[in-house]
Amino acid sequence: MTKGSINVSVENIFPLIKKFLYSDHEIFLRELISNGTDATLKLKHLTSIGESKSEYGNPQIEVKIDKEGKKLHIIDQGLGMTAEEVEKYINQVAFSGAEEFLDKYKDSAQDSGIIGHFGLGFYSAFMVAEKVEIITKSHTGAEAAHWTCDGSPEFTLEPSDKADRGTEIILHIAEDSTEFLEEQRISALLNKYNKFMPIPIKFGTKEINDPDFTPETTTDAEGKETTEPHKQITVDNIINNPNPAWTKQPTELEAEDYKGFYRELYPMQFEEPLFHIHLNVDYPFNLTGILYFPKMTNDMNMQKDKIQLYQNQVYVTDNVEGIVPEFLTMLRGVIDSPDIPLNVSRSYLQADGAVKKISSYITRKVADKLKSLFNSNREDFEAKWDDIKIVIEYGMLSEEKFFEKADAFALYPSVDGKFYTYEELYNKTKANQTDKDGKLVILYASNKDQQHSYIEAAKAKGYEVLMLDSPIVSHLIQKLESSKENISFARVDGDHIDNLIKKEETTISKLTEEQQTTLDTLLKEVVPSEKFTVQLEAMDSDASPFIITQPEFMRRMKEMQQTGGGGGMNMFGNMPEIYNLIVNTNSPLVGDILEADSKESKERLITQSLDLARLSQGLLKGEELTNFIKRSYEMIK
Repeated sequence: MTKGSINVSVENIFPLIKKFLYSDHEIFLRELISNGTDATLKLKHLTSIGESKSEYGNPQIEVKIDKEGKKLHIIDQGLGMTAEEVEKYINQVAFSGAEEFLDKYKDSAQDSGIIGHFGLGFYSAFMVAEKVEIITKSHTGAEAAHWTCDGSPEFTLEPSDKADRGTEIILHIAEDSTEFLEEQRISALLNKYNKFMPIPIKFGTKEINDPDFTPETTTDAEGKETTEPHKQITVDNIINNPNPAWTKQPTELEAEDYKGFYRELYPMQFEEPLFHIHLNVDYPFNLTGILYFPKMTNDMNMQKDKIQLYQNQVYVTDNVEGIVPEFLTMLRGVIDSPDIPLNVSRSYLQADGAVKKISSYITRKVADKLKSLFNSNREDFEAKWDDIKIVIEYGMLSEEKFFEKADAFALYPSVDGKFYTYEELYNKTKANQTDKDGKLVILYASNKDQQHSYIEAAKAKGYEVLMLDSPIVSHLIQKLESSKENISFARVDGDHIDNLIKKEETTISKLTEEQQTTLDTLLKEVVPSEKFTVQLEAMDSDASPFIITQPEFMRRMKEMQQTGGGGGMNMFGNMPEIYNLIVNTNSPLVGDILEADSKESKERLITQSLDLARLSQGLLKGEELTNFIKRSYEMIK
C-alpha cells in the first residue's frame, strides 16, 4: 500500500474547493459522469485502432445509491487506470493549477470558472463527500488499484481485486449533502444533465411487458374468453437517449423525427412547433443543434431560457445569453458545441472570440432558413406570420446583419389581410402615397376596431393601410425610417387623412374668416384646453365634423418608452395625454352650430359632437359617459 500527500502546496484545499468551485454543488454528478463518458469514448477509439487488449462491447455507466451505507456509486466500463496512472492523473495533474485557481477565484466565488480548465473535475466530488474511493482496472489488464482520500491532502493507494475493466467511484456522502442519497433527487439530476449523454446510463431497474411473450386466450365451459395478463420482466432503467436528433445529419431525419425530439425536450409542451432550423457546422468552429420556432405572443416578457446548451452532449446551461443572439432566446431547442467550455463565467463568454462567431453564425443561419421557408411556401409563411413576427421584428431592431437579410422575408400585412415584402409595399404605394414633397408616407393602424373610421377614410382615397400591432412597432418604424430612403410612417389616426399625406390641391373653407374666428372662440370656451388642441381644417363636406387625433411624434415617443428606448426622453412618458381636435369647417353640422339660435344651443351641439368623437376613440368614460348617454336620450325625446 502506498501513502502520500497530493501534490499541492496550498494546505487544506478541499474546504476551499467546497466553498469556491460552484455555488451549486449538484454539478459534481455531471462532472463524474462526464469523466466516465470520456473514459468510455477513449476506450472506443483505442479499440478501433487496435491499441486496447479488451473488447469494447456495449459499455454503460451505472449510478447506484446505497442509502443505508450513505454512499453513491458511479461505475463505468471504460478505459480504467493503472496504479501509476492514478498517481499521475489524480494525485499530481489535478492540482497543477490549484494555486492559480485559488488566486483567480477566491474573491468571486459566485461567478467562479472552469473546473475542467484546471483539471479539477474529479475533485468536485469533495463538494458533497467526506471521503472518496476510486477502484479502477485498466484496459491493459494491469493489476487493479484502490485509491482513498478523506478530504485532506493525504491519500492511500493499494492493489484491488476488481476483475472488470473500468472505474468505480464511491462517494461517502457528507452529513450536509444527504439529499444526494435520495432516488428522486439523483433521478432529477440525471434527467437534467445527462439526458442525452452518448453512453447509456443505468439508474436502477424497471418492469416492462415482455416483448417475446404472447398472451394466451382461453375459453371456459360457458364460452367466456379470458386473456392471461402480460408477463413482466425486469430490465435496466436507461435514463438517457445516447443518439439525440441533433447528433444526426438532417438527411437522416423526417419531419416527425423533429417533432418527436421537441416532445422529448419539452414533455409538458403540448403545442407543436411551427418549424425548426437544423444547425450543422464544422468550420471555423464545431456546432450542431436544432432550434424550434414555437407559437409566439405579443408578450415581450415571455419566458426565455428555453434553449439548452450542451458540450459534447453534456448539459451546460439553459442561459444562453451571449452565445445565442438575444432576439433568438425566445426560441427553443438545443445547441451543442465542444468549443464552448463546460463552466464559464458570463464575462468570459461575452469576451470569447469563438462565442461571438457562433452567435453571428446562428443569426445568419436563422435568416437563411426564414428566407428559404418564405420562398418555398409563401402561403404557409404568411399564415404563421403573426406567431413569429415578434422574433423577426426584434431581430431586425437588434442585429444589423439580420435587418439587412430580413428584406427578403419580413412581411408587412395590410388591414385587408394582404402581405407585402418591403419592396412590394414600396412599389404598391409609391404612386398614390407620395406627398407633395416627394416623400412616401406609409400608413398603418394598430387596432382595426378602434381606428375603423380612420382606416375607411384612408381607403376611400385608395391608400393602403398596414396592420402593425406588435409592442415594438414604434421602434421598428423608427429603424425603417432611418434606414430606408425618403419614407415616413404615419398611424391613420395621427391626423386627418389629407394632413397625413399632403397633396398640392387644397380644399377651400366655406366659412369666412370672421365666421372661423367666431367658431374658434366658441370651441375654446367649451373644449377643455388641458386635453385638446383645437384645429380648424377645410375638408370634404362629407368628412366627419369633429375628428380626434394624437400627434404621431408624441404618441410614438410614449410608446417607445413603454417598451424601452425613445432616446432616454423620460419627459414623454410623464406628459399627460394631449389630443388634437380637428373641426371640419365645411361640415353641415359646423354650419348648424354657428347658426344655432342661442349660446346654450351652440354649446350643447359642440359638447355632443365632441363627446361623439371621444366615444369613437374610446376616450369617453365614467361620469362624462353617463352624462353623454343621458343627454342623448333627452335629445331623442
